[in-house]
Amino acid sequence: MKTKYKKIKITVFIMVLLLSVGLVFPTWTPRIEGHHSISLLKQIEINGTGHEVMIRGVDRRNPIVIFVHGGPGCSEIPYVCKYQELLEDHFTIVHYDQRGSGKSYHFLEDYSDLSADLLVEDLLALTDDVTKELGQEKVFLIGHSFGTYIGMKAAEKAPDKFMAYVGIGQVADMGKSELDSLNYSIAQAKLAGNVKDAERLEKLRAPIENGERLTPRNMVRKYGGAARLIDDNMDYYQGFLFNPEYNLLDVIRYIKGVSLSQDILLKEVSQNNITRIIKKLDLPVYFVMGQYDYMTSVHAAKEYFDVLEAPKKEFVMFEKSAHYPQFEEKERFAEWLRSIAEE
Repeated sequence: MKTKYKKIKITVFIMVLLLSVGLVFPTWTPRIEGHHSISLLKQIEINGTGHEVMIRGVDRRNPIVIFVHGGPGCSEIPYVCKYQELLEDHFTIVHYDQRGSGKSYHFLEDYSDLSADLLVEDLLALTDDVTKELGQEKVFLIGHSFGTYIGMKAAEKAPDKFMAYVGIGQVADMGKSELDSLNYSIAQAKLAGNVKDAERLEKLRAPIENGERLTPRNMVRKYGGAARLIDDNMDYYQGFLFNPEYNLLDVIRYIKGVSLSQDILLKEVSQNNITRIIKKLDLPVYFVMGQYDYMTSVHAAKEYFDVLEAPKKEFVMFEKSAHYPQFEEKERFAEWLRSIAEE
């Protein structure tokens, strides 16, 4: 009996030790070889709060690309290195955790003033810091999903800072987008013979039409409206467990940040339709959409694109992808981005 209790104590001790180590384990981003390479993961002060920034590329003199993550609150730093090696060959890639998200979430900080406009100011300040550090004048600005809302507002406010704006999974009229998501999910559920799913979704039509809720993302994902060629949820799980950019404490920050950001920012986005706020951008504009995207409806994005004014604009369709064409068709995306940089 004593031996049994001793084994239990040892097991508990080991588990507590591993948990403790996981909470404080140092984080980094893998080194890129080369005289002019850059591979940084660091916390910098932006507008009075710490922001986690990751910068990677084989040559820091290459054009800069700043990615604005979606969610709200869904940092891509934990796993994105899996998909961007081709981009790093020709660009200096910048990812950052937005205020209150991921490693930029600070437990004792007051986030009562969190807003899209504040995130825009943070992005513009980050752009200034990055261009100064790398000795360049402008950057390519790429928003993904919710990040397109922040990216478009930044591009409108300070077009001189950016060579072009790229919206991947572009946010448009949320009411139209959510109805597209609902109708798609119901149709796919019926095709799959899942009558109960279709019935449950149909019961949500009124609150979705009234803007009171979103189409359940687990249903959109189940029927292929989120990703086709990758498992986006598994990317997060594997990134949290095995990649060096996040430790266990950072995972807790990530979870807290998603809850905080989505509670505040999704309401703001739904009440402030981007298609009514921004009707013109004074720089080249590219909407990059997956054909099967029903997280941010490709049809709603195309309607917005058609009326948006810009000196140059292009709607780029990725026929095999859903909400993540930059990952699902990473080779084509890298080739496409390089082509517009060379124009």
